[in-house]
Amino acid sequence: MKALSIQLFRRTALSSFLLDIGALSFIYLVPTISHLISLPVYLIEPMRLMLIFALVHTNKTNALILAFTMPAFSFLISSHPEFPKMILMSIELSLNVLLFFAFMKQIKLLFPSILISILLSKILYYILKFSFIKMAYLNSELISTPVFIQIITSLVFSSYLYFFYNKRNLKS
Repeated sequence: MKALSIQLFRRTALSSFLLDIGALSFIYLVPTISHLISLPVYLIEPMRLMLIFALVHTNKTNALILAFTMPAFSFLISSHPEFPKMILMSIELSLNVLLFFAFMKQIKLLFPSILISILLSKILYYILKFSFIKMAYLNSELISTPVFIQIITSLVFSSYLYFFYNKRNLKS
């Protein structure tokens, strides 16, 4: 039994490590990818995409670590997003993870749990961003990614989690 636990821990740790390296590499390469294919890849919310992958393929702790560190990593590597927005993004992504697990405990339904957690974390993000703009901490548009794209990505991410989260949990 102990050997099985150690083997599961090692597999989980390796999969978390590989996903983290992949997520940070992807975040690092988003500007280059966007430039190479002449498409604004940032519109698909690459950090949330990596967060959804972490929720499905690793664990809560790893997802929280990524949620908190991806914006900081991006800021340190490319100075984008700017510091106040980095803080907002870390709060938004971390809240997304925490709300997802809270809703899963309460309503026990995957799709509504992830979709509502995404929407509520976005609402808080925009409230805080509006405040930061009004206090002159940020000099940007309130909504830079069109709302319809945000709705589509939220539905796609929620669907991905819905279809693959249970499969991962059944294998464990």
